[in-house]
Amino acid sequence: MTSYKELLKQREALEQQISEARRRELSDAVAQVRTLVAEHGLTAQDVFPSGKAAGKVGRSSTAGTKVAPKYRDPATGQTWTGRGKAPKWIQNQDRAQFAI
Repeated sequence: MTSYKELLKQREALEQQISEARRRELSDAVAQVRTLVAEHGLTAQDVFPSGKAAGKVGRSSTAGTKVAPKYRDPATGQTWTGRGKAPKWIQNQDRAQFAI
């Protein structure tokens, strides 16, 4: 029966082998991709359309854009887009009278 310390040494050796094998395979994959890109004259836009690079999370094309206001308070000039929680000046009132 193998001892705990011997098993830990085996695990460490295996982890090193795994790490080395991964590094080797990634290096081969990158070399293969570079060869194909050069062979076919591809650009980054061809390979990664719409500018999505590694590590970027896909987002909606409208995410983070400003929305035009739909309502205005005539007393203060404050506006509201109609999204999210309604401001106090428009709550419990007919919104049509505040429409822009």
